[in-house]
Amino acid sequence: MPDGGVLCVHAHPDDEALWTGGMLARSADAGVRTGVVTCTWTEGTRRVEELRRSLSILGAGDPRLLGYADAGSADSGGEAFVGAPLDEVVGRLVGHIRDFRPDVVVTYDAYGAYGHPDHVRAHRATLAAVEAAAYEQLYPDAGAPWPVRALSLVTVPRSVVLAEWERIFGSPPDPGQVLPGTPDERVTTTLDVRRWADRKWQAFQAHESEAERGAGPAMFAGLPDAERERLLGTEWYIRRELAASTGEDWFG
Repeated sequence: MPDGGVLCVHAHPDDEALWTGGMLARSADAGVRTGVVTCTWTEGTRRVEELRRSLSILGAGDPRLLGYADAGSADSGGEAFVGAPLDEVVGRLVGHIRDFRPDVVVTYDAYGAYGHPDHVRAHRATLAAVEAAAYEQLYPDAGAPWPVRALSLVTVPRSVVLAEWERIFGSPPDPGQVLPGTPDERVTTTLDVRRWADRKWQAFQAHESEAERGAGPAMFAGLPDAERERLLGTEWYIRRELAASTGEDWFG
C-alpha cells in the first residue's frame, strides 16, 4: 500500500462526496491517508462547515481551501476561480501537493465530468500543478519538490451517460447535443463502492444548503434506496501513471 495516499482536487463543496465519496471512504477504511482540496468557498461560510462534516464522514481530514469564489455564487469567496490567474492557482495547488505528498492526485476529466466551468478550471490547474510540484525550480516558496506517482481523472463512461439520459428524460439526447462522459474504452478504473454507498450518501447529505436549493443531494433524496445505491455505487476514473509503480496498487 503506498505511503503517500491520495489527494483529491474538487471545485466545490459536495463534489468530494458525489464524485469520489466511495473511493475516499474505501481508502480510509484500508488505512490509506486521504485529503481534499476544494477550490471555491472560504472558511466561515456555511458550505465549508458542511464540507467539514462531509470529510469527517469520509475520513478525509480537514478542509484544504484555495479560497476562490464559485462561478455561481459571488459571495462564496474572493476572486472568481474561473478568472483567477492560472499561475496563482497552480502555485496554491503545488503548495497543497507538496504539503500532503500524495502518491495519487484525483481531479475531473478534461470536460470537468459534465462541463461546469469551475470543474474544467480545476482539471487544467491540477494537471499543471502535478507536473510543477516535482520541479525544485518552480514555486520554490511552496515547499520541497514532490513527484506524484499517478493521476486519476473522475469521469463517466459514455454508455452510462446514454443509459441514464434515457432513464431520466425518457428519450435519447437530441442529435448533435454535447454530452458529458468519456468513450468507454478510455475508462481504466471502475470502482464498485456499494459497500460504502451509505457513507457516501451521508456525506452528500451533509451539504444541507445545496439540498435546500434543490441541488446536489435533493436530486437523490426522493429515489428508492436501491436506485440511489445503484447510482452512487460505482465510480469511474481514467488513470495516468506519472512514475514507476512500486508496491501494492490500492486504487484500481
